[in-house]
Amino acid sequence: MSYAIIQTGGKQYKVKAGEILKIERLEDSKPETKIEFKEILAYGDDKTIEVGSPVVQGAKVEADLVENGKNRTVLIFKKRRRQNSRRKNGHRQQFSLIRISKIFSKDGKVLSEAGKMIKPTKKVEKVEAEVASK
Repeated sequence: MSYAIIQTGGKQYKVKAGEILKIERLEDSKPETKIEFKEILAYGDDKTIEVGSPVVQGAKVEADLVENGKNRTVLIFKKRRRQNSRRKNGHRQQFSLIRISKIFSKDGKVLSEAGKMIKPTKKVEKVEAEVASK
């Protein structure tokens, strides 16, 4: 199974094709769009590995943006005792959820590709029930 190490949002992630990943929010991006990551630090499989210095030129990873959202609220509470001073603040970090679709080597060859994800099309039918009143 091939993998790649990408850098985005100041962090590094080890990704495989078909994997869903939560990363820092990508600006100016809407769901169902393609994203290319050019900062590939390394890629390989079980037998071989290609390491860049610092990045591998020509290698890239393609991903699909699933959704943008916000994490749970983190509360920041500061209190100075006996001063009648307290401050309560909250923060919700924004994130992007992506699905890795393809990993390309430095010569443009596809190393691994995710299988096609089929969206479930489940039809919901309304059933009207009659209630007998006494």
